Amino acid sequence: MLLLRCQLKRALPQQVLCGSCAVMGKLQSKLKHSTYKYSRPDGIIEERIQTKAFQEYSPAHVDTVSVVAALNSDLCVSGGKDKAVVVYNWKTGNVVKRFRGHDREITKIACVPKSNQFFSASRDRTVMMWDLHGSSQPRQQFSGHAMVVTGLAVSPDSSQLCTGSRDNTLLLWDVGTGRCVERASVSRNLVTHLCWVPREPYILQTSEDKTIRLWDSRGLQVAHIFPIKQHIQTYCEVSEDGHKCISCSSGFGGEGCEATLWDLRQTRNRICEYKGHFQTVASCVFLPRALALMPVIATSSHDCNVKIWNQDTGACLFTLSLDGSGPLTSLAIGDTISLLCASFSRGIHLLRVDHSQGLQLREVAAF
Repeated sequence: MLLLRCQLKRALPQQVLCGSCAVMGKLQSKLKHSTYKYSRPDGIIEERIQTKAFQEYSPAHVDTVSVVAALNSDLCVSGGKDKAVVVYNWKTGNVVKRFRGHDREITKIACVPKSNQFFSASRDRTVMMWDLHGSSQPRQQFSGHAMVVTGLAVSPDSSQLCTGSRDNTLLLWDVGTGRCVERASVSRNLVTHLCWVPREPYILQTSEDKTIRLWDSRGLQVAHIFPIKQHIQTYCEVSEDGHKCISCSSGFGGEGCEATLWDLRQTRNRICEYKGHFQTVASCVFLPRALALMPVIATSSHDCNVKIWNQDTGACLFTLSLDGSGPLTSLAIGDTISLLCASFSRGIHLLRVDHSQGLQLREVAAF
């Protein structure tokens, strides 16, 4: 493919405020330069430099952000090395509430659908349940793992919670009582992520043993094992209709570093692979269908890139480089046109899908 380098000539108006000018008391606006690659309809890939107004909100955390999840279309919940669980309004740039209770880094966040409640998992081996409109103390604490909790999934009816750990175990909890009702252990099954299949009793799980397992919550038994991959599986996500799922692979130098689409229905076969990252792929999401004419997914990686892919063909449609952010650790859908991306070095990035020149992604704020 022909690789072109061109610079966007349309710079923003000169009246954009300088970095030292405060907006709303908690927001700074400045010009930001970033690079991205765009696949044109004729197959030519252009590498461009864009200059955009970039807003810096009050930071949500004072250290690395490990995970971000959407609570609703205005609020997100995040956690990281500063041990705090933070609810943040990413549209106004304000911290809504800060929760403290964990003794070590937050590893996972899971939000209860259509609710103000959410769960946090930590390296302190516990899971805590929080209520945005409740006290700053956890509503419930779940203790039962012997090592760091690395998986967290809420059942569709919000009555059960499944947790996983590097101790090779999955635990199923009754949310109302806080009691562990099922326990399962598989040798060398170091859990990396859990995801509950919508409207089903099944839980998807990725592992450091390079395996993707489908668990039946009715008895917490393995219902299916997908074909083993060549690298550690770091993350999984299930489509809203429950028909497909994506898993992400670790890797370096382009070896591994892929996302894989699987059929969750009868065949449970591999459908497509998405290759183009150069380091571990840490997170993935199915993008809302309203964003494009074709179904698309997004991935984030330790290589500082967020990529948008054609779900059906595996073609990379767009690459946004978040230079200076360090490894990208987590990805979440904010609303129908926005993504939230957590990073090692620069907090959480607010990304906006732009259709002005084809399907593109641009960074509009960080916090």
